[in-house]
Amino acid sequence: MNYILFDGTVREALLPLTYTRPVADLRIGILTIREKWENFLGYTTTTLTEEYLEEKYPMVEMEHNVMINASFLPTIELVEIIKNLKEKQAVFRNEEVIAFFTTDSQEEINFNEYEQIEYSSNVLQIKNTWDLFSLNDQAIQADFDFITEGRKSQEIPEGVQYINKENIFIEEGAEILFSILNASKGPIYIGKKTLIMEGSLIRGPFAMGDHSVVKMGSKVYGATTLGPKCKIGGEVNNSILFASSSKGHEGYLGNSVLGEWCNLGADTNNSNLKNNYDQVRLWNYETGGFAKTGLQFCGLIMGDHSKSAINTMFNTGTVVGVSANIYGSNFPRNFVPSFSWGGAAGFTTYQINKASKTASLVMKRKNEEFNDVEQRILESVFNITEKYRNF
Repeated sequence: MNYILFDGTVREALLPLTYTRPVADLRIGILTIREKWENFLGYTTTTLTEEYLEEKYPMVEMEHNVMINASFLPTIELVEIIKNLKEKQAVFRNEEVIAFFTTDSQEEINFNEYEQIEYSSNVLQIKNTWDLFSLNDQAIQADFDFITEGRKSQEIPEGVQYINKENIFIEEGAEILFSILNASKGPIYIGKKTLIMEGSLIRGPFAMGDHSVVKMGSKVYGATTLGPKCKIGGEVNNSILFASSSKGHEGYLGNSVLGEWCNLGADTNNSNLKNNYDQVRLWNYETGGFAKTGLQFCGLIMGDHSKSAINTMFNTGTVVGVSANIYGSNFPRNFVPSFSWGGAAGFTTYQINKASKTASLVMKRKNEEFNDVEQRILESVFNITEKYRNF
């Protein structure tokens, strides 16, 4: 069977993270949503997404296809139902479609003609950017159970203190030096060829992707995820770094999500709680205004390729777009558009040629290429987001 992951109705609510990737390639727990589905299904997947992303994330359509809403995370029960779908059948949860069977000859989908299977069991759905860190504890546990089932962890190195050893899994090539791993509140997963430097304090749930680094004396609270090739230092609480992003120095990051190729300068801090303890509001790309999150704790949402200089301060509930460069004293505003250059004193446009040059240099440092496809995606995002840059 051919499985295709589609963005669904939530893509706009997941901006700026989905400016540069489909919903399927968001990271929550240990794995991306795509990796979860592929592991459960036993098949590779392709993607139905925005036209400007299709070159990097193409869709492969065959005679028979099952379309899956990528905002839903797989479960054993749900995957079994999806695998057994027949023509003219669809799985729904309330009014939203989870998956449906289609053929290459269908010109349009009319669900009134489908047998609608209602799925009422528990399932996680990512509807908003803040759902990524809010649901990360459950996602880490689910991924941990799946990845480690029937496998044996590497031994915990001598000199490392730990609590709840059976809830700690260390992959081959990981190096952990004189640190404390506390898995009493959730699992700790340490990926391949990772490094946890001396004096680090890590409390689960925690997931660390391959080739990532936790620097000396770091304090990490769950539920936190580091994607592959990430680096952190200082204090991190309930945050997700997608891949190849760094918060390498002292400073606080809490209840936050950073995309790929982001860098927070030394002593960058974010607030995750308002002084009046009120509900946090966050910029919403769908409505063009600030929306209630229902959360008391909500920090920073940052799109790919964005950077902050040393001593940068982010206020509670700040959204930073793609390829922004933020510096200067005082708090920048709570919504920083993509390709912004500046800070509290004001912004100018970070021109695409300069942003592309920086992206190329940053990716080269980690032996990855900023190729023509990446260039075209960044140019598309630059044009799409121009309406927000009223400097």
